[in-house]
Amino acid sequence: MYTETGTIDKEQFIIEYTPLVKRIAYHMMAKLPASVMVDDLIQAGMIGLMDAISRYEGSYGRQFESYAAQRIRGSILDELRDADWLPRSLRKKMRQIEAAVRALEQRLDHPPSEQELADELNMSLEEYQGALQDARGGQLIYYEDFQEDEEDHFLDRLCGNRENEPLDHLLEKNLRELLIEAIENLPPREKMVMGMHYEQEMNLREIGEVLGVSESRVCQLNAQAIARLRARLRGK
Repeated sequence: MYTETGTIDKEQFIIEYTPLVKRIAYHMMAKLPASVMVDDLIQAGMIGLMDAISRYEGSYGRQFESYAAQRIRGSILDELRDADWLPRSLRKKMRQIEAAVRALEQRLDHPPSEQELADELNMSLEEYQGALQDARGGQLIYYEDFQEDEEDHFLDRLCGNRENEPLDHLLEKNLRELLIEAIENLPPREKMVMGMHYEQEMNLREIGEVLGVSESRVCQLNAQAIARLRARLRGK
């Protein structure tokens, strides 16, 4: 992918690696609120790709693809940070659901059903499932969980220093073991969704086809599983 003068053909590189940008954008989109537009993520990712092409100094091939993927993800994260992608209203909604999960588990001694959670929150089942749909961007570990009020934004530290990996935080204080135990105690269908989405990296549509439900229903199951896991982990 060089020109006749021996310089890098940037346009050819962009064509070659645009599918990588789209793949990363759609994978990240599955964990974000419906208000986030995938085209915005792709646009941010393309900026990261062009930056990678301009900065890269090693040998091209798999090594460049790995480097480019890091730059693409970093650029998308920058876009999400600037757009304030996780509004306070969403965090509040998820934490209300988490509080209901904790309260019912203590009273009932079993994972509460959707109807039981809806009743606890004084909602109809339809309203509760709508709340789960809105909470699509709920994460197992919020970025804000890793910072104090006066610290820099977690995304700034993550993008600025590749040594600060979220995995390092997850491995601390036996959190990995707690997470495994919490996943094992999920209701069967939610456990299946988590496994297919995060281990097998299937998208929501593919999971829906396996389970015979709609993509929106898979989204609800995933959000509810995350709420259960967060309630369990925050209660430790």
